[in-house]
Amino acid sequence: MSQVDRNQPKRGTASESRYTLFEFEKQFPDDAACLAYLMAERYPDGVFCEKCQKVTSHYREKARPSWSCQFCGHRVHPMVGTIFEDSATSLHLWFYAMYLITSTRCGISAKQLERELGVTYKTAWRMFRLIRKHLMVQDETPMIGAVEADETYVGGKPRLADRVRSADGGWKKGKIRQKVMVFGTVERGGRVRAQVVPAGEKGGIGRRLHDYVSPLATLYTDQYVGYKKLGKRYVAHHRIRHDKRVYVSGDVHTSTIDGFWSLVKRGINGVYHSVSTQHLDGYLNEYVWRYNHRKDGRATFGLLLLRAAAAKR
Repeated sequence: MSQVDRNQPKRGTASESRYTLFEFEKQFPDDAACLAYLMAERYPDGVFCEKCQKVTSHYREKARPSWSCQFCGHRVHPMVGTIFEDSATSLHLWFYAMYLITSTRCGISAKQLERELGVTYKTAWRMFRLIRKHLMVQDETPMIGAVEADETYVGGKPRLADRVRSADGGWKKGKIRQKVMVFGTVERGGRVRAQVVPAGEKGGIGRRLHDYVSPLATLYTDQYVGYKKLGKRYVAHHRIRHDKRVYVSGDVHTSTIDGFWSLVKRGINGVYHSVSTQHLDGYLNEYVWRYNHRKDGRATFGLLLLRAAAAKR
């Protein structure tokens, strides 16, 4: 008979998981445990009572998601100012949603989140949108060192509804949704940034490049003519001639940023299938955040929880 303790499952030595479902269930078994965690993270040194004007002891109120001062009764609500404020959804479901989002490599759709949590699609979509917008924010510190920059276009092939039948009975392209330009930069061995460039915006690539990359960086781009002038701002600028079928020349290449674009496109096509221009920046936040924290020593779920406790709406 096996000597394994089935009530205390252990992670395999070859497992890449840093935080399992069993660990989540043990740490956050119910809504009260989630609320207690949020309170401890937001007030690690105790609660400063606005009425008593000093740090006082607070006790958990039984019928409210709040703590009350033992002297004057002043209430503290740990969810106020976070993405959980004004939400009728259980805090336990919020935490579980964040666990599901961070436990996948390619993402999880709001429809799947609906099935996992047992909430409506509208609720699942709202939760996902707030997590992407407020928790998975991109680091705005200018990049240094060797930095690759590139633009790509996101969008699918025309659907049957986007075509019209010609007079001879064949199909021809009608009004088709245009692909959306996305610009991004990546530090070799470091982090990435990416954002949608709205159609018709003048100087969109140059403005973002200046915001993303420090002048002290060495810039690597393809042969796009717009980069020739922009590259003069940096210590050095190297260009790879993709039009000549040259993709690597020594350390001159844009393979790192191209690899990130591949992750984004394969993820969107495989998980979400189609993404509207209006919400594309939110999806980019998700992929950028996952890429930037892929090599962290701790579980990304823990990082997202800390961000949730600190983030303000």
